Amino acid sequence: MPNYIIAYHGAGKFETPEQGAAARAKWKVWVGGLGDAVVNPGTPLVRGKLVSSAGVSKRQDDLLTGFSVVRADNMDAAQDRSRLFAP
Repeated sequence: MPNYIIAYHGAGKFETPEQGAAARAKWKVWVGGLGDAVVNPGTPLVRGKLVSSAGVSKRQDDLLTGFSVVRADNMDAAQDRSRLFAP
């Protein structure tokens, strides 16, 4: 069974600590529900920079901020798994 990357985009900032805790709790439930399909539950990417032909600039909010890796039969099944968690 192949592996698929679920990519996270955006800043992921919360207005209150409670909102952050609620989002983390929802994510933990999602990861727990994936069972043995989880290859990598999540890797945050922080302090990134945008590298382009124009040079290097500070990270933008729409850049990749993290990823998870799941095992699924096909792309459709991987997408179904990723839809279960929408922060």
